[in-house]
Amino acid sequence: MTNEGTADRVIRVVLGIVLILVAWQLLGFGSLFGILVGIVGLVLLATGAVGICPAYCLLNVRTCPVKPNAS
Repeated sequence: MTNEGTADRVIRVVLGIVLILVAWQLLGFGSLFGILVGIVGLVLLATGAVGICPAYCLLNVRTCPVKPNAS
């Protein structure tokens, strides 16, 4: 069950790609800061692609609309 809305997912994917490119092009993966920025970018990209944010699960947050049960 996803806990991210469409806008949240798009923002995460775009920001993840941007951070990965910044880490790769400007900072270089050889530096510690570049590695950390790359990891954050990968996490954002993965959570945006899957639609589930573990932090949202822990905090009981949902940015997607709740679908009514089809009974």
